[in-house]
Amino acid sequence: MARDHHFHVAMLPWSAFGHMMPFFQLSIALAKSGIKVSFIATSKNIQRLPKPPPNLSTLINFVEFQLPALDNQHLPAGAEATVDITFDQIQYLKIAYDLLQQPFKQFVADQSPDWIIVDVAGHWTAEIALEYQVPLLFFSVFSAAAMDFFGHPEFIVGEARERVRPYPESLTFVPEWVDFPSSLAYRGFEVTGMFHGFYGSNASGITDAQRLHKIIQACKAVAVRSCPDYESQYLNLLEKITTKPVIPVGLLPPDQDQKGRDQITDESWIKIFQWLDEQKPRSVVFVGFGSECKLTRDQIYEMAYGLELSGSIFLWAIRKPNWAADDVDALPSGFGQRTHGRGVVSIGWAPQLEILGHPSIGGSLFHSGWGSLIETLQFGHCLVLLPLIIDQPLNARILVEKGLAVEVERREDGSFTRDDIAKALRLAMVSEDGEKLRVRARKAAVIFKDRKLHQHYFDGFVDYLKLNVVKKEN
Repeated sequence: MARDHHFHVAMLPWSAFGHMMPFFQLSIALAKSGIKVSFIATSKNIQRLPKPPPNLSTLINFVEFQLPALDNQHLPAGAEATVDITFDQIQYLKIAYDLLQQPFKQFVADQSPDWIIVDVAGHWTAEIALEYQVPLLFFSVFSAAAMDFFGHPEFIVGEARERVRPYPESLTFVPEWVDFPSSLAYRGFEVTGMFHGFYGSNASGITDAQRLHKIIQACKAVAVRSCPDYESQYLNLLEKITTKPVIPVGLLPPDQDQKGRDQITDESWIKIFQWLDEQKPRSVVFVGFGSECKLTRDQIYEMAYGLELSGSIFLWAIRKPNWAADDVDALPSGFGQRTHGRGVVSIGWAPQLEILGHPSIGGSLFHSGWGSLIETLQFGHCLVLLPLIIDQPLNARILVEKGLAVEVERREDGSFTRDDIAKALRLAMVSEDGEKLRVRARKAAVIFKDRKLHQHYFDGFVDYLKLNVVKKEN
């Protein structure tokens, strides 16, 4: 690793861990290429991120900004990321985030980075980048397909948007600018929250659509955590509609720690891994919905009954829901006893990458978020999808279209039953009809885990950054 003493990139992710983690992984990859990175986030969020490898610590500088305090009624004290708050409070987090504009401007003035790499929320970086002659790059933590759906600059805001997408149901159609066969669309029960969340006004005074529009207009290029081997048509389309260079940086597959499970000290997880060791290869379904998806009691209980009904061997990592009085209340009465021996439930933190890499795991029931999808497919697991928010439904449609996943059937109101869960699990894990799916998933793993391939794409990204530095006037 040859350090480039003159090259410095400033990173500004949105305050959600589904955004900060890909930005962190991008920072690690840049540092491995010898590039100095300033990772800018709030103090509490930086404390909750993993520590970079010791050999990269001199190249990654965590720059802590204090998140301005708002009225506790709007944003609870100590809340600095979306995981800390309810969905309705996210608009107030955006207000506090926007108040980071001044310290960020001061940072750019003092440090004069060669590039600013920005997320979907920091629209105000556009003026700062222009004022200090620093090129702006938009890094999408979403797939190219999801960006295609929302990111056409002509149709994000204004009259053109009102013509193409006048109401929530407009999101149930494949966009007119997708000029090849595709199932890229939302279902009726998914659209209301998405439409109002993206195009609708919020307390910050600027819509998410306006934020994205401003960033796409101002950026010099768009980088996507993706690769042509998975979605070449969507990457090409994104370049066509944004009229900006679109650079796939590869999938940034997370480093698998050499120590793996040996570094796990939690006694309960040591026992769970011993239980996994006793199971047959590829026989266990891992169930995990992360921390951002806040499931209702009905959803969790039907999922539990579905796991029970399916006969699947399973490992379920679950965060204690806000509605649960205690850990026992988080699951149906007697569930643990009825599934004893073939199912394990862990409430709280889970070492997801180590779980997914265990040879006994053969399938995953999850929300189809892009980051989790990348982690899961590198191991060739069967995918059972229950998409819930933001880009997850779009990811699910593409995976099903490619024959890589089964999506849980839902009613018109978005609800599902234990039978729907059980049916999807049986199809993915054991039925003859699901064998083609299992074969395709193992083939996809060859691409998703190919570090040499993704390094090739990343090297191309680094070359672009270095070739397109703006020479500043003295």
